[in-house]
Amino acid sequence: MMTTATIVGGGVIGGGWAARFLLNGWNVRVFDPDPESERKIGEVLDNARRSLPGTSDTEMPQEGSLTFHDTIAEAVAGATWIQESVPERLEMKHKVYAEIQAHCAENAIIGSSTSGFKPSELQEHAPRPGQIMVAHPFNPVYLMPLIELVPTAQNSADIIAQAKATISGLGMYPLHVRKEIDAHIADRFMEAVWREALWLVKDGVATTEEIDESIRMGFGIRWAQMGLFDTFRVAGGEAGMKHFMEQFGPCLKWPWTRLMDVPEFNDELVDLIAGQSDEQSGHIEIREMERIRDDNLVAMMRALKGQNWGAGALMNTHDVKLSKEAGMVRKAADIVDLSQPIVTGRRAVPVDWLDYNGHMNESRYLQAFSEATDRLMEIVGCDQDYIATGGSYFTAETHIRNIDEATLGERIEVRTRVLNGEGKKMHIWSEMYAGEKLLATGEQVLIHVSLETRKPSVPSAEITANLAMIAEAQSILPAPDGVGRYVGAPR
Repeated sequence: MMTTATIVGGGVIGGGWAARFLLNGWNVRVFDPDPESERKIGEVLDNARRSLPGTSDTEMPQEGSLTFHDTIAEAVAGATWIQESVPERLEMKHKVYAEIQAHCAENAIIGSSTSGFKPSELQEHAPRPGQIMVAHPFNPVYLMPLIELVPTAQNSADIIAQAKATISGLGMYPLHVRKEIDAHIADRFMEAVWREALWLVKDGVATTEEIDESIRMGFGIRWAQMGLFDTFRVAGGEAGMKHFMEQFGPCLKWPWTRLMDVPEFNDELVDLIAGQSDEQSGHIEIREMERIRDDNLVAMMRALKGQNWGAGALMNTHDVKLSKEAGMVRKAADIVDLSQPIVTGRRAVPVDWLDYNGHMNESRYLQAFSEATDRLMEIVGCDQDYIATGGSYFTAETHIRNIDEATLGERIEVRTRVLNGEGKKMHIWSEMYAGEKLLATGEQVLIHVSLETRKPSVPSAEITANLAMIAEAQSILPAPDGVGRYVGAPR
């Protein structure tokens, strides 16, 4: 049974929330009086559909339903999570909460996307203040994992735990801000950099483009994977953070920054910043810039996944959850019908799998089949615990036939058969599909090897029995079309 989220306010942030919930299998209801809201959210959703599935190495849930409603009362009916993303005017937010609480369930969570107001300010005058808390996201909400979750003493421990569980279930990171403060945590850092950047432009030291280059070519890359304090700890060398503080602490007294002095925000400064920004990137449409941003974010986060670090570690954990929820088999005993090919992989084609022709690169077909083989090894008992005892399978031969194209965001499924599992050899056949379309076949011969001697060896009794059981059950299937044959060979 799908759960329901309501989005009140369908701008850039509200649309991003709608996409994040929807693509994680929630039903989503939207209220926004803007007559263009359906079009705007549709465009955000299009970008999310092409990017978010690419962050996952397993199949994401089927989308929920998306509906638009004329009243808040209609939109919040039956919702377990209500996300308010209306403009940053406290009086307006209070009116919205009054309308929401008059019609929503008493156990529903009301999260606010506010970047500036404290939760205690939001809770003023509310009949049930314990329902309301800050859940501040970052743009694009459908990709960026951080949520600043800011409650007050009015929010019970149970509702905070429930909020954290919901956010984690969306593949996001709930940062519990234990003490409320204006602008929370992350925006205070961004505000500091923003203020300094305004002075640098106003004083003619740097252009908007030069400042952006200093970030994306320098500390921005470091911060993306290690944050601030770990970056400085590493900068301290073997002596660590204490050495760094001793070396650079005195500079805090030097006039390096004008952070306590804000430039006058007048028309002249606005025109200067806007003009330089237009010259920098005005030739690129906003929707195209969003797609470039999303592709870069997906590629960077996928790199972090490979290192199981930072946001990448979070997404790897989410992949395990999604895989379990999708019913992917991990043990031979869990296979319902042994006589049919085993589903060993489901995923969407990510942006970093594409080549210059705009379709999946040939090396990624090998990667997809390799990952499917790893899953089959796990199923028959050759998992990480077994490999740690000194035995594993080495690939001796691989034959891939590329039959059709796979494109960005396309859902692919790999189905694997065991043709032979006797003795030290494992002979398997895999087919890759997009729906009913056959994309490729992969034939592999693997040899069980002792990791101590690096020579062929007999696998464990459990692995031998599982392979024999699967191979025998699947022997009733006709021989695969193309087994042992190169592309174009006579039948």
